[in-house]
Amino acid sequence: MNKFWLCFAVGFLAVAPAPAETRPSLPGSRDLSTEMAHKLAEAGDAAAQYNLGYSYYRGEGRPQDHAAAAQWFRKAAEQGVFQAQFALAVCYREGHGVKRDDVEAGKWLRKAAGQGDAKAQLLLATCHQAGRGVPQSEVEAAQWFQKAAEQGVVRAQFELALCLREGRGVPKDTAAAATWLQRAAEQNDARSQFLLGVQQEAGDGVPQSFPDAVKSFRAAAGQGLAAAQYNLGVLCAYGRGVPQDHTEAVKWFQLAAEQGDAQAQFNLALCYEKGQGLKPDLAAAAGWYRRAAAQGDVRAQLNLGACLAKGQGVARDPVEAYAWFNLAAAAGDTNALAARDWLQKLLTAAQIAEGQRRATALVVQTNVSAAHR
Repeated sequence: MNKFWLCFAVGFLAVAPAPAETRPSLPGSRDLSTEMAHKLAEAGDAAAQYNLGYSYYRGEGRPQDHAAAAQWFRKAAEQGVFQAQFALAVCYREGHGVKRDDVEAGKWLRKAAGQGDAKAQLLLATCHQAGRGVPQSEVEAAQWFQKAAEQGVVRAQFELALCLREGRGVPKDTAAAATWLQRAAEQNDARSQFLLGVQQEAGDGVPQSFPDAVKSFRAAAGQGLAAAQYNLGVLCAYGRGVPQDHTEAVKWFQLAAEQGDAQAQFNLALCYEKGQGLKPDLAAAAGWYRRAAAQGDVRAQLNLGACLAKGQGVARDPVEAYAWFNLAAAAGDTNALAARDWLQKLLTAAQIAEGQRRATALVVQTNVSAAHR
């Protein structure tokens, strides 16, 4: 019997901030003419040095010059201005105005982070995770994520929750993870809303509550997160936390499927095939099975093979059907193995050879598709 499937996937995003995404406020900083700014900076005014570096970095009021920016950031950083320390670290990390040097970047990040700069704490944590310019250490990473999280940095709250969920650098504690996910979710972070929904649906670290899971998934789905759209569709299809509504389920499957979510593509194909939540459309079903199958979804490969073998929604092609059955069978699907062996009895030796050749080509195509996701 075909069933809908619930996923528990988490996406990760990379951090690469530019210096002073919003200009930090420095005591004594003020708008000055270029000449006056240079005079103050050269006289050792740390605020002027940082602000002059910022202006050169952004090209505001003077030609953009990353080398000059790095020089002035360094002067201010050496006087202990944490904004300048962070900015100089990013210059070294990205090779802006100086030769790229991850170790030097790590040194200045640690100085800024030690003074309580939340952006520096977050970036230093990611450096410790990757071992980029600093020793690789999950413990250090979790500690710096926590410091930034306590200052309200959403990315840090999400990353700390992941550490707690998985026991990376800290003892595993899904209840504490849920607390940090809740704090980030309240700041409208879609990934945190999604993962909080996963824990609420499973009763992992929080009391199990389908209505709460629906609320969390809906918040993330409304921001376009495909995994949340898919999971919300599943709960609507089964009537968990909401009245059962196949039309609503199809809506969310469609949104996720159009973003390339293979599980949503498979479920949408099932809906088209069975006429659940919309009018039956066997051609549309075969099309969505094909898109999911091309991404390596074994269930879709089996069902696409069946469509091709029967000519259901697509021109009958037993050789291509054999190829898809072969691919799914190689992944361990026993139904696909049985279907392949049944179909093989109806094919000539030449057709079997062609089917095997196509299956080999499909393996390459699905691997390429997976590499680009």
